[in-house]
Amino acid sequence: MKRAWWATRSAILWSASGLHFFIVVPVLVFLGIFLDTRKHDWLQRTFCRRIAFLSGARVEVRRSPGFDPHKTSFFMSNHVNLFDPFMLYCAIPQFVRGWELESHFKIPAYGWLMKRFGNVPVPDVRRPSDLKRMWRLTQDAVDAGTSLIIFPEAKRTRDGHVDEFQDGGFRVAQQLGVPIVPVSLVGSFQHHRTGHWMLWPGKITVHLHDTIETKGLKKEDVPALRERVHTLISTPVEEAFKST
Repeated sequence: MKRAWWATRSAILWSASGLHFFIVVPVLVFLGIFLDTRKHDWLQRTFCRRIAFLSGARVEVRRSPGFDPHKTSFFMSNHVNLFDPFMLYCAIPQFVRGWELESHFKIPAYGWLMKRFGNVPVPDVRRPSDLKRMWRLTQDAVDAGTSLIIFPEAKRTRDGHVDEFQDGGFRVAQQLGVPIVPVSLVGSFQHHRTGHWMLWPGKITVHLHDTIETKGLKKEDVPALRERVHTLISTPVEEAFKST
């Protein structure tokens, strides 16, 4: 009986979330055609907070003392489920976009929104010309004062633990001298697991760790930087697993 209740609840939440998404997204896309998206950033944040609410999640933000909210940065986060970008957008106190797989721009509604808002396409096939375009668009975003969300695992976790990180985002950060903010999403796996459709109510804590400067780092420093960021991100996640 209890299982049936949770299944029914999840179905209702998915229906409400889907209806809300497909009603609001065309409005945001329309506004994005005629207005600078910075001018209605508050509306986008309201949209993301509503997505969190309709999915049954409560978002709590914890900022480390060394987090600099004024520096344009790469926000590198663990990746758990499809709600992650919306939860991060609720939590990051800056104008922020993200790296997005180019194939995602073809997804109805979601892809239109990501393209209109200026997310940086990451090529599915890594040809030199496509990678150069990605670097150029990343540089343009940073120069315009736009921070970027990057999921260095390049995939969603299936067991809740933080997987190994790829070097790509760290190499770009080192080459461009962009600061990195490690971000830990804690509670997302308990809220919704990739491959399953159930939504469980709960709190998602977004840890914004100390800002890490990359200026002056050499190419040889990238592996150590990657491991440092991985440790910072994974520690709160693993601690949460131990306490459950």
